[in-house]
Amino acid sequence: MNDKIKDPNLIAFCGLYCIDCHGYNGKVPDLARDLRKELREVHYDKFAGFISTYSFGKDFKKYDECYKVLGAMVKFRCRKGCRGGGGSPFCQIRKCAQKKQIDGLRFRRQHSFGKYVLDFYCPEVKLATELDDEDHIYPGQRTKDFVRDEF
Repeated sequence: MNDKIKDPNLIAFCGLYCIDCHGYNGKVPDLARDLRKELREVHYDKFAGFISTYSFGKDFKKYDECYKVLGAMVKFRCRKGCRGGGGSPFCQIRKCAQKKQIDGLRFRRQHSFGKYVLDFYCPEVKLATELDDEDHIYPGQRTKDFVRDEF
């Protein structure tokens, strides 16, 4: 993160500084755009199709999928920042903070709390957020999560 935060409105609800985000500064989307252009100009799809017929070129069979991913990367731009209405519309932390009208607060990521590590923690309002993914659907993990939540 930048040592000198010039615009506090560009601090996302999760604590990330938008200036450091590849979507905000546009570096990765620009690189993806330029690479797609170069691939088109040299007809790389034809090369990938040809080389994929050989055993050493089997990875090129998925060239079209790779090209689509690059297209998605080109579209990943955010010029407003999270607090300005930009950012991912799927961000659960942002939705939660807006719902609770929490604004201007910083969240710490991977914050130690007892013997646990919280995904996000806001010390000003003592709010902890855990983001559980598919690893948390297994019965053994659910029990551990319950014990953690009770703590």
